[in-house]
Amino acid sequence: MRFISIEDIEPGQYLGKTVYSATGTVLLSAGIQLTVFMINTLKRIGVTMLYIKDPDFDDVEIEDVLSEATKKAVFREMNETLEATRSGKEWSTKKITGSIDTLLNDVLNNKEVLIQLTDIRTEDNAAYMHALNVCLISSMIGVNMGLNYTQLKDLAIGALLHDIGKTIPLPEGALQSDLKNHHTWRGYEILRHKREFNLLIAHTALQHHEQLDGRGIPRGIDKDEIHLFPKIVAVANMYDNLIGGGGVRRRPLLPHEACERLMACSERELDHDVLVEFTRIVSVYPNGTAVRLSTKETGVVVSQHRGLPGRPVIRIIRGTGDELDVTEVDLATETTLFIEAVLA
Repeated sequence: MRFISIEDIEPGQYLGKTVYSATGTVLLSAGIQLTVFMINTLKRIGVTMLYIKDPDFDDVEIEDVLSEATKKAVFREMNETLEATRSGKEWSTKKITGSIDTLLNDVLNNKEVLIQLTDIRTEDNAAYMHALNVCLISSMIGVNMGLNYTQLKDLAIGALLHDIGKTIPLPEGALQSDLKNHHTWRGYEILRHKREFNLLIAHTALQHHEQLDGRGIPRGIDKDEIHLFPKIVAVANMYDNLIGGGGVRRRPLLPHEACERLMACSERELDHDVLVEFTRIVSVYPNGTAVRLSTKETGVVVSQHRGLPGRPVIRIIRGTGDELDVTEVDLATETTLFIEAVLA
């Protein structure tokens, strides 16, 4: 499979990964042959990148930490929870907790797999995808930092529900600029009343926009007052917003660009120790990504190295037709070579 811009997709190509709606239902199944209508529809609903099948890269697998069943279960519970919150109804903490247990089971069984975040975002599923990604990244960081299962569970729930305050409309006449109306406060108020949840879950929602230098919101507290959980969620949240184009409207960054942006925030906005663990669990150049090497040759990322996310294996194909010369370059061993650019 190859990961390419929607602008470069041509009718007749085959979809490499399934596209889901916000409720976890299938919009387009992997393997379907794309038509002009399908491509235009994907553009209209906000899709910018897609995996397509490519005979030269049929063996390239996209390893996912989470199974498709787990993703569907989390999407389903998130949909029910957020819809209930919007309408002022009660929602089941037990169902959320159950879906988190399933997610953590996948995480613990696949903790050596690098996170690639290759699921396709649409305008419909963006909020759910963001919540799932922040939860996954936070959980993997928590595993790396040695948290026990009870701590991981509280962290994962707080990460999944960190933006729940956004579902509550502001009171009539209230201003978003009033920090007491900020979504972090609204989320805190929702979660602190759920007696089944540890209060740390509510504080994760409250503090995930605080900064180590005290310039964050809503309370402007500094690094000594911010709990570890929201420090972890802050890193995951910023990264996923950067690659997804979330937050203020901006173009989505490529993973390596987003990682550079995060590292520039070390010890000012984001915790350095958390960032170190983050760099160990995320794929800087996801499988299927086309790149240009320092030799000026172009190739496609075909596999990863745990612990060396910036030094993947690149497949270079030279020639045409039956005269193909296929070479794989392992940047973990070819230390004088580097990736010069990503060809999105």
